Amino acid sequence: MRRVLNVLFWSVIAAAFIGPGTVATAASAGASHGYALLWALVFSTVACLVLQEAAARIAVVSGHSLAQALRERYRTGWRGAALLLLVLGAIVLGCAAYQAGNILGAVAGATLRLPWPREVLTLLTGALAALLLTCGAVRTVARLLGLLVAVMGVAFLVTAWRLAPDATAMLRGAVVPGIPAGAGWIAIGLVGTTVVPYNLFLGSGLARGERLDDVRFGLTVAILLGGAISMAVVIVGAAVEGAFDFATLSAVLERRLGERAAWLFAVGLFAAGLSSAVTAPLAAAITARGLLGTEQDPAWSEGSVRFRAVWLAVLLFGIGFGLADVRPIPAIVLAQALNGVLLPVVGIYLLLAVNDRRLLGDALNGWFANGMLIAVVLVTFVLGLRNVARAISTTFDLVPPSELRLLWWSVAAALLAGGPIGRALRAARCAGNAQSRRSAT
Repeated sequence: MRRVLNVLFWSVIAAAFIGPGTVATAASAGASHGYALLWALVFSTVACLVLQEAAARIAVVSGHSLAQALRERYRTGWRGAALLLLVLGAIVLGCAAYQAGNILGAVAGATLRLPWPREVLTLLTGALAALLLTCGAVRTVARLLGLLVAVMGVAFLVTAWRLAPDATAMLRGAVVPGIPAGAGWIAIGLVGTTVVPYNLFLGSGLARGERLDDVRFGLTVAILLGGAISMAVVIVGAAVEGAFDFATLSAVLERRLGERAAWLFAVGLFAAGLSSAVTAPLAAAITARGLLGTEQDPAWSEGSVRFRAVWLAVLLFGIGFGLADVRPIPAIVLAQALNGVLLPVVGIYLLLAVNDRRLLGDALNGWFANGMLIAVVLVTFVLGLRNVARAISTTFDLVPPSELRLLWWSVAAALLAGGPIGRALRAARCAGNAQSRRSAT
């Protein structure tokens, strides 16, 4: 029973990355390219697990969440202050900007089957999110979100199974990387919807005080389940031929599988929106507490005015734009740019932190874990540049760079950063070894 509750608790991470944006991107990938891009979700699931485990291990072993560890490491000097301001702004603004999409996505799922006014559904969704956020301790909220993930998983997995997909084509798409013509951006998007910076701060903040083995088990099962759900959405999306939207997909499912399938899809989409509408404000509050206070400070407790003010501001932002039925485009563009810079920065910091014996003692990364993390950090350069490029092209009405050009830019950025990162990595491990030798003598 303890293992089940542990998985239910860590399903909050799956709830965070499977939102309406993930559903839309994955279903569009299926509608446009069938199962050919399933490999991108396999990779992004592994990348998410590698990053989340590293962030959680820092919190479990050192007692500091990722936000606190950053604050302790970079608390002095203008560069440190600028970095912390970047992290705080990117996470809080990003959560607020994307919250509108979460609310609108949940409402889109509800309107597929309920003939209620959009404004009423928006207010009800916001009220449900607020109720979940105020229902008790963070652990209780996380477990309730785990139940929402279970509902979402059943909805999408059962629908995908009933479509009787071609198992051989699915396996080929999952293990043989390939990018069909015109699919480069959507392949990057599939990874970007799974590897999200604020999830790292959310997971690390929740890991403090937990046992490392329990955290690893819970994260592994929950993230693999989340990856399976995302793949099921690709399979469901493949049922659509031509242009994709939620209403078209619902109509196709109803025609092929009956009304029950359309209901399942609507419930899954609503659960995806509602769960993300809870995790985004929660992640913003946990990050703000880590950067500006401590868990032990009563002024930043889960029931404090400050903690609730952060998540309430993010929630109200989303409800407001949901009622207006518009996305906050300028805020989203700025959030994309900030998170594009933040993602590789956090990836590099995680790589350095999990190799710092002063911080983690004997829980350092081995060679295999370092190899996996370095590969993921390289991908964060691609994702980061993609977000920055998208923000610039949207702001100035430019044509975004091609996938090949973006890849070369990322390789160049990684090569430029490789030397300093390598020297810092060796210094962290050597300093820790020297400190261990001094302690032994």
